[in-house]
Amino acid sequence: MSKRVISLLLALLLFASASAFAAPLKIAIVTSPNEVDDGSFNTENYNGILDFIKEYPDSTVTAIQEKSGNPAECVKVLENVAADYDAVICTGFQFAGLQEVAEDNPDVKFLLVDTWPDNDAVIENVNAMKFKEEESGFFAGMAAALSSKAKKVAIVNGIAFPTNVNFQYGFMSGVNYVNRHYNTDVKIIELPSYSGTDVTGKNVGGNYVGSFVDAANGKVVGQALIREGCDVIFVAAGGAGMGVFTAAKEAQDVFVIGCDVDQYKDGVNGDKNIVLTSALKVMSMNNKRVLKDIVSGNFKGGNYLLGADTNSTGCVKTPGHHQLSDDTIAKIDAAFELVKSGKIIPSSSTSNTTPDNFTGLDVK
Repeated sequence: MSKRVISLLLALLLFASASAFAAPLKIAIVTSPNEVDDGSFNTENYNGILDFIKEYPDSTVTAIQEKSGNPAECVKVLENVAADYDAVICTGFQFAGLQEVAEDNPDVKFLLVDTWPDNDAVIENVNAMKFKEEESGFFAGMAAALSSKAKKVAIVNGIAFPTNVNFQYGFMSGVNYVNRHYNTDVKIIELPSYSGTDVTGKNVGGNYVGSFVDAANGKVVGQALIREGCDVIFVAAGGAGMGVFTAAKEAQDVFVIGCDVDQYKDGVNGDKNIVLTSALKVMSMNNKRVLKDIVSGNFKGGNYLLGADTNSTGCVKTPGHHQLSDDTIAKIDAAFELVKSGKIIPSSSTSNTTPDNFTGLDVK
């Protein structure tokens, strides 16, 4: 056997058994205000850690909840726990003020999910990821417009933070795209009494619960939209969104579109299911990827914006987890490639376009 063949065999053997020799990671996931079992945003993040532990079973994870949702309190929790872990995953904008904690703990690797550090600071031991929610919202809008029989659809958000406004504008862009190219004439219903005010004080319209945990008020908003004739509602409101799910279950022939994670199981309603599909920010895959980078010594700090070009946005098309027609999936798939290539850029909270006039509206 030649030296070259032996070298290749040794390399393959080392690659195949890499996880067995990797040092285990002691991981913490810190969430606020919901726990890791919220069935949406935090669950998606937690699942990525669990997937990592399946490959590296000596690693462990501890879930830590900060209940107030106050950014200052979130940073205090990080100050108290960071030194005890190899990797700390922080979920949400509430943790954007972690810079001093990260700098005080240079040997700890931080994953900051769905936001970047305050002032967009680049920190050597912080891998911060944002997602193009407007892209996932766009696919949700397409799904809603292509599936609505009543020709009336809506989105319900939690609070008008930039990420939620991105979902809203993306959703509206998707509906308008379908109307432009497929003559669907679907209306987007916005109730003035539930319009949102963003972080700059601007009225962004939409339908906002005003909370990510108030399921009772979420149900009220959902019922109001159903009374207006909506038969497909995109729900991007965390725990508060479960109230919209309840309103849809109590109604007839009303579907919801889940958010962040596959929410099909939450749509069970007797022998039926109310979930049409779910818009995705693929956080689990990216959390797992960064954790693997830590154990392999390839971790890189920085601020990253992830979208369709890295398969980090999209919607659920897994058989048995959606109720989209084959034709609808084909249309969404075609648009996905256009978004991936940059030919379609849905409107967002930071763009200079609107859902009525975004880049690629006329592209098919």
